[in-house]
Amino acid sequence: MRFNAKDLACLARRPSGCFDKEGKLKICRMVGDEKLIEPRERWCRLKGNLLFLMKNKSSEASEVVILERCWIVEFRTKTDVSIVLKFQSGEPDLYLEAPSKPDCESWAVALGEANSEGLQNKIQQLRRLIMEIKEERSSDEAQQFLPASQADRLGEPQFTSIQRIANEPKLEFSLACKDLVAATRDRKLNTFVQVSVVHPAEHILTRYSSTEIVEGTRDPLFLTGVTFPPEYPIYEETKIKLTVYDVKDKSQDTVRTSVLPDHKDPRADIGRSFLGCTTFRVGDLVKSKEQQLTLTLRTSDGGKAVGTIEVNLVKMGELEEGETDHIATDAQDQKCALVHECTATEGLSGKDNLPSLNAVLKNPICKLYRFPTSDNKWMRIREQMAETTLSFHVPKELINLHIKEDMRRNQELKDLGELAPHWDNMRKSVIAHCDQMLSMYQDTLAELGKHAGSSFKSSCSKGEKTLEFIPINLHLQRMHVHSPRLKDALYDVITVGAPAAHFQGFKNGGLRKLLSKFEAERRNTGYQCIYYSPENTAKAKEVLSNINHLQPLISSHADLLLNSASQHSPDSLKNSLKMLSEKTELFVHAFKDQLVRSALLALYTARPGCVLKKPAVPRNTAEEGGDLQHQDHPSQITRQDSIPHHSEYDEEEWDRVWANVGKSLNCVIAMVDRLLEKDNISTKEGDNDPSAADCKVLHTGGDWYDQLYPLVITLKDCMGEVVTRAKQSMAFVLLQELACGLPQCLMLTLRRDIVFSQALAGLVCGFIIKLHTSLHDQGFLQQLHTVGLLVQYEGLLSTYSEEAGMLEDMAVGISDLQKVMFKVIEAKSEDFLPIITGRREHYIIEVQLPAKMFELLPQEIKEGKLLRMYPVLFNVGINEQQTLAERFGDTTLQESINQENLELLKEYYKRFMEKMPSDCLPQFQEQNDLKGLLENLHQNIQAKKRKNVEIMWLAAMICRKLNGVRFTCCKSAKDRTSMSVTLEQCSILRDEHQLHKDFFIRALDCMRREGCRIENVLKNVKCRKYAFNMIQLMAFPKYYRPPEGTYGKADT
Repeated sequence: MRFNAKDLACLARRPSGCFDKEGKLKICRMVGDEKLIEPRERWCRLKGNLLFLMKNKSSEASEVVILERCWIVEFRTKTDVSIVLKFQSGEPDLYLEAPSKPDCESWAVALGEANSEGLQNKIQQLRRLIMEIKEERSSDEAQQFLPASQADRLGEPQFTSIQRIANEPKLEFSLACKDLVAATRDRKLNTFVQVSVVHPAEHILTRYSSTEIVEGTRDPLFLTGVTFPPEYPIYEETKIKLTVYDVKDKSQDTVRTSVLPDHKDPRADIGRSFLGCTTFRVGDLVKSKEQQLTLTLRTSDGGKAVGTIEVNLVKMGELEEGETDHIATDAQDQKCALVHECTATEGLSGKDNLPSLNAVLKNPICKLYRFPTSDNKWMRIREQMAETTLSFHVPKELINLHIKEDMRRNQELKDLGELAPHWDNMRKSVIAHCDQMLSMYQDTLAELGKHAGSSFKSSCSKGEKTLEFIPINLHLQRMHVHSPRLKDALYDVITVGAPAAHFQGFKNGGLRKLLSKFEAERRNTGYQCIYYSPENTAKAKEVLSNINHLQPLISSHADLLLNSASQHSPDSLKNSLKMLSEKTELFVHAFKDQLVRSALLALYTARPGCVLKKPAVPRNTAEEGGDLQHQDHPSQITRQDSIPHHSEYDEEEWDRVWANVGKSLNCVIAMVDRLLEKDNISTKEGDNDPSAADCKVLHTGGDWYDQLYPLVITLKDCMGEVVTRAKQSMAFVLLQELACGLPQCLMLTLRRDIVFSQALAGLVCGFIIKLHTSLHDQGFLQQLHTVGLLVQYEGLLSTYSEEAGMLEDMAVGISDLQKVMFKVIEAKSEDFLPIITGRREHYIIEVQLPAKMFELLPQEIKEGKLLRMYPVLFNVGINEQQTLAERFGDTTLQESINQENLELLKEYYKRFMEKMPSDCLPQFQEQNDLKGLLENLHQNIQAKKRKNVEIMWLAAMICRKLNGVRFTCCKSAKDRTSMSVTLEQCSILRDEHQLHKDFFIRALDCMRREGCRIENVLKNVKCRKYAFNMIQLMAFPKYYRPPEGTYGKADT
C-alpha cells in the first residue's frame, strides 16, 4: 500500500478534538493464543479507519494500523478488559487491553465501526432508524382505520380489490422462518416479526402489528398471525414489509412494549437487534397456486441472506377440519394460539344491530386465536374490546337532570312563604349553599361539553376534577367462541374502574362509612331543626316528583274533556274522562300518608305568631317518622309551612281539602254520565253515583261545555289548593334534611352523584349490549320483564388504605342502581343513544331500538313495561395491600359486603325459580346445579379464607347461568382486571368448550401477552406493560400473575 508518511505524521499530531477516540491501551502482537511480548502501554488515537500508536500523547506515531479486512473478538466476561483484532491477511493479531471494562466496551464499538464495512452498516442502520421513526409516527393507524376520504382516494379504479366473503377479514396470513443466521454461532435466537404496510397511493410505510416472541430456535413457527379487517384499505398492489428482530431479553424489549415520543427512537442495541427483512405484494400471495410464498430475508443493505420466511394465506374455515397434533409436537415451547389483529366489531345478531350498536361502541380492537380442544380439533376464538360513547353521554344527561332538580328544589324553598326569623335564616343559609353547588354542576357540564376526542377516560385521568363524573376505562370485553362440535357462544364482560370519588379522596373513608356517620350525627341535631328519617326524606321527594308529574297531566286531560264537550263528541268525552279519572286517582293516592299531615303541622308552627287549636304532637310519629323529635313543647319552636294563614290551625282541615279533589272529580263523572244519558248515546251505567247528591247543579239541558266548565274549574281549584299545601310541606321536610347537615349534606350528595354517575354509565352499556345479543332468546326476554336483570359486579379492591374507601364508594353506588328502571322504546330517528328521565333515587332509562329489532320484543316490553335491575357485588382483594389487611388490618368490610349481596343473589334466584320455567336456564346447566353453586358460594363466603378467589369464580358462573350481565372492576380496570378477565375467558374455554388441558396456561399467557387487554394498557398509559413488580406479584394468587416480560414500571 502506498502512503505519504509526512501526511500521516501530521494527522497524528492534530489536536485531541479532531479524533474519533483516543486514550491509553496496553498493546502487543499475538499468534494464536500466545502473546509475542508483554503488553506495553501506548497512547492510541483513532481517526476514521486509521489507528495511531504512540509512546505518549506528545510523541510521534510509532505505528499505524489500517482497520480494513479485520474483525474484533471481544471477551464477554465481567473481568476481561481486552479485545483482539484479527486480520484476514494472516498477519499477527493485535491485542489491546483497556484500563477498565467501560473503556474496553467503548473501544470495541469504536474499532468495530471504524472500517468502511462498519461505516456502510452504520449508514444502513441510520436509514432503517429513519424509516422506523416514520413508522412510529404513523403507528396509530395500526389500530384505527384511515379516514373515509383517504380510503376513497386509495380505492381508485387502478387498484384491484381483494375478493372475500362478506363480513370476513380481507386478508389473513401466518408466518414461519427457517435457517435464520445469528451474529455468533452459539447465540440462541429469540425472534419476532414486525409487519408493516406500504399503501400503494401514498407510499407511506405504516407499522401494523407484530408476532409473539419465539425463543431458542433458528426455525421459529409463529403462532401469531396477521389479520386485515373488512374496512381496511388493502389491495393487490399493496406491499407488506416483514422485518425479523432478535430479542436479547423479553423484559428489556422496550421497542415492542413502549410507545415512543415523537422524534425519538430507542438505541438498536437495547432490547432487540435487526436480523433481516423482505417485502411482497399482496396480489402475489393471493394469486399463488399454493397460496404460499417463500421469501429470502436479507440484511438492510439488501446483500447478505440471513434465512427465509414463509407466508401462508389463512382461510379460517379450512383450518377447522385439521388435527392439531403437529402443534403439540412442533411448537412444544411456543404459545399455542393463532392470533390475528383487526378492528372490526362483529356480532351474532346480523346487520340490523350495527346502526344502534355503532352509536354505543367505538374504536373496537379485535384479536383472533385458535386453540386445540381435548379431542385434537381446532376451536376459533375472537376476542374483542371496544370503548363506549356512553362514558360521556350518560354523565352529561345525569348532570343536566341534577341541575334541573336542584333549581326546582331551590325555587320550592323560596316559595315556602313567610317564616319566623330562626327558620328564615336557616332557609337563606341552605339556599346559598345550594346555589354554590348548582354553580359547580353547571361548570362541570360546561367543561364536559367542551370534551372532544376519545370516548373513554384513561386511568391516568381518574383524579381530574372536570372528569370526576366519568367512569374510568369503561370497555366492553367480548369473547366469541366457535367450537367444532358446539354451538357458537358469546361471553361479555364490562370492565370499568371501581365507581369512586377519586378527586375528593378517601382520607375519611368512602360513602358507606360517611353516610352512616352523617346519619348518626343528624339524629343528634338538638333543637335547631327537625329530624326526618332517610325513608321519610325519600318519601317527600317522591311526593314532590308525583306532584310535578301529575298536576300538568290532570290539567291537560281536563282541557281535553272540555274540548270534547264543546265538540259534542260522546266517544271522545268518555275517553277523556277515563284518562282524567285515572290520573286524578293517582294524584289523590299520593297524599295518603301521615308524613304530609305531620309536615303541615310542623310547617304551620314555623310561621310567625302561630296559634295551635290542638296539641301539636303529630299522630303515629313513632311509626311514620315525620316526627318532631327533641321537642317536648313544639309550640315554643317556630317552623315552616305554606298553608294559608289562619289565626288557629285545625289539623282536620287538610283532610277536608284533600277530600274535595275526590268530590270534585265525582261531580264531573256524574255530570258526564247524565249528559250522555240525556243524549241517548249510551245506556245508563249502574245506579246513580251517591256523591252526585253533593253537586248542587241543575241539569236542565243546554250546551255540554257550559255545564262541565264550572265543575272542571272547581276540580282545578281544589287540586291547586292541595298542590300548594303539599309542595310547601314536603319542601319543609327537605329543608330540615339540608339544614341539619350543612355543608356535609351537600358534599355527600355530590359524592354520591359522582359515584352513581360512573356506575350508571357502565350499567346502561351492559344492558344495551345484553339486549342486542339476546334479541332472539325468547327465554331471556321473558325473564327480563317478569323477573328482571341480574347485574353481577366482581371487585378486586383491597380493604387497606385508600382502596377501602374506594370499595365503600363502590358498594353504595352499585346498591343505588336498584332504583334504576329500564324501558325499551322504538327509535323515531337515527339517534339511538338512550334517554334518561327522572330524579335522584328514581331514574328511568329509555333504550331506543330500530323498528326491525323492536318488533322482536315481547308485547309486555313493547307496551312500555318497566324493567328492574338486581345489582350484586362480590369483592376479593388479591394484591399485596390485601395481604397487609388480612394480617395487620381489617377485612370485615369485604366480608359484610359479600354476605349482604349473597342474600340479594339468593332473593333473585328465588324469584327466578318461581316465575320462570326450567327450560329457560342457559346452556350447560346440566353440568352444574344452580342451587349447589349457591350453596358452595355461601360456604366459601362463610369460610373467611384469605384471598378466596373461588368466591369470584362461583359468582361469575352463577351470573352467566342466570342470564346476567358481568362486570369486573379494580382501581382502574387495567391491570388486575386484565388478569381476571383473561383467566375467566380461559376457564370458560376449558370448562365449556373442551380446551386441551395441556394448553390452558399457554392460552392464558397468549391472551395476556398478545390479546386485547395489553392493548387496553397501551391505551391508558402508552406502554404495553402491566403495572406490577416482582414483589407485588409474590402476593398475587397463582393464576393472576402475568407472563414474564409483560409487567414492569409504568404509570397507573
